[in-house]
Amino acid sequence: MNRDLNAPPLNPLPWIVWVLALPLIAMEAVLQLAERGLVGGQAAIGWRLQAMEYFAFSPDLLRHAWTTGAWTPDAVWRLVSYVLVQGNLTAALFVVVLLLALGKMVGEVFRWWAVALVFVVAAAVGAVVYTVLVPGNGMPLIGGYPAVYGLIGAFTFLIWVRQVATGGSQVRAFALIGMLMGVQFVFGMLFGGGYYWVAELAGFATGFVLSFLVAPGGWGRVVARLRRR
Repeated sequence: MNRDLNAPPLNPLPWIVWVLALPLIAMEAVLQLAERGLVGGQAAIGWRLQAMEYFAFSPDLLRHAWTTGAWTPDAVWRLVSYVLVQGNLTAALFVVVLLLALGKMVGEVFRWWAVALVFVVAAAVGAVVYTVLVPGNGMPLIGGYPAVYGLIGAFTFLIWVRQVATGGSQVRAFALIGMLMGVQFVFGMLFGGGYYWVAELAGFATGFVLSFLVAPGGWGRVVARLRRR
């Protein structure tokens, strides 16, 4: 069997995926070094908490902005900045792995700006829905899952379009999100996952719906294929 010795050892990722992933990787790398006492001295042990205070999304802050109309840069920034800080190393690994894998699959079809838009808008909408649908909830929101779930929504859209085009079962396109939400439910019941799943499900829905507008061909492509059936 002939092999291309010049081929890269790993399949290359769209550059926009690295742009989205590297800040998350860099943040966790610094926090891991700090927690192990390799940088920053004794004070660095609390850097993760400080990062959460600076980057986390606060439902109370958003409610205050709505009530008073005081849309400060901090209130707007936190709608997306919370994705930069994960709760622990395990969460960071899962977020980055999902981002790289889903980003590659979606990025090979979507334009670079569409991938970035899905990621950012899913994060923002997830935070807003997390605030609106859980009244009185003041638990800060951190982690990249709502944004990554937006990419899952875009990936689900691609599978759904393919199923429509081939006449396959459209329900199968939603198998991935169904499995993930089932796992989230079990973990939430066992370990008290709170209402984070609300933001994640909202991120998924955002990614799926937004794909009708930003995917190549978008809604028109789907309608055309449905009409040919």
